[in-house]
Amino acid sequence: MGTALVTGATSGIGLEIAWQLAAAQHRLVLVARSLDRLEMVAEQIRAAAGVEVEVLAADVGTVEGRDVVVERLRRAERPVGLLVNNAGFTPGQSFVGGDLALEEEALDVMVRAVLVLSKAAAEAMVERGRGAILNVSSVSAFTVMGTYAAAKAWVLTFTEALAAELRGTGVTATALCPGLVRTEFHDRAGLDAAAWPEAGWVDIDRVAAAGLRAVRRGDVVVVPSLRYATLATVLRHAPRALVRAVAGPGTSRRAIV
Repeated sequence: MGTALVTGATSGIGLEIAWQLAAAQHRLVLVARSLDRLEMVAEQIRAAAGVEVEVLAADVGTVEGRDVVVERLRRAERPVGLLVNNAGFTPGQSFVGGDLALEEEALDVMVRAVLVLSKAAAEAMVERGRGAILNVSSVSAFTVMGTYAAAKAWVLTFTEALAAELRGTGVTATALCPGLVRTEFHDRAGLDAAAWPEAGWVDIDRVAAAGLRAVRRGDVVVVPSLRYATLATVLRHAPRALVRAVAGPGTSRRAIV
C-alpha cells in the first residue's frame, strides 16, 4: 500500500495518523526524538497491524536531525509516498520577555523542518509522478494568538502555495487545521486544558481521519468539524482589527482555538 513517513509520530495527532495508516496496511517510517519511545510504538503497531515499521530517531529541530529524514525521503528503495509533517509544540509564553531560544526552537521544528522536508519529499515524488504531503497546521493559523499561531499560519500559506506549484505533477499538498484536540500538547506547554469549554474539543481519531481523507481526495485545506470550519471562514473574512480584538494573544485562554 506504499510507505508513509510521519514526524512527531509517538504522541498526539502524529501517533493517531500512524495507527490509521497502519490499519490501511501502509508501511511506516516513524520519526521522533526518543528512540525508546519510537521502538515501543513501532512494536505495538507491528504486532497489531502486521505492517513494516521503520524508526528514525531524529530531532527535526536540528540540522543533523533534518538531514537524517531528508536522506530517507530521497531514498529510491521503499520510496516514501506520503510525508506527514506533524512535529510541533507551542512555546507557551509571551513573546515579549519570553525565552528567545525557545521561540527559535519552535520555528526550527514547525517552519524550517516543514520547509526542508517538504522540498526533499516533493522533489522525489515529482520525479516518480505521484505522492502526497500532509502538513499539520492549526485553526490558530487564522488567529493572531502569538508565535505559535504565526508559525501555523506560515504552514498553511506554504502548503497552499506548494499545492498550487505541484498542480499537474501527480503530487498533492494538504494542510490539516485542527482545533482543540486532547493530546499531550497542552500539558507539555504548561497550559490548563480546563481553560477551554468542553464543546471546543474534537476527537483525535476524527481529526486524523479527516486529514487522511483530504489527502485521498487531493484537498488543499481541511478543517475538521463544522464548528471550526465555520470559525475559520469567519476569521478569514473578518476585518483584521476585529480578529486582533477577539483572537489576539490576550484572548487565547477564553477562545476555543
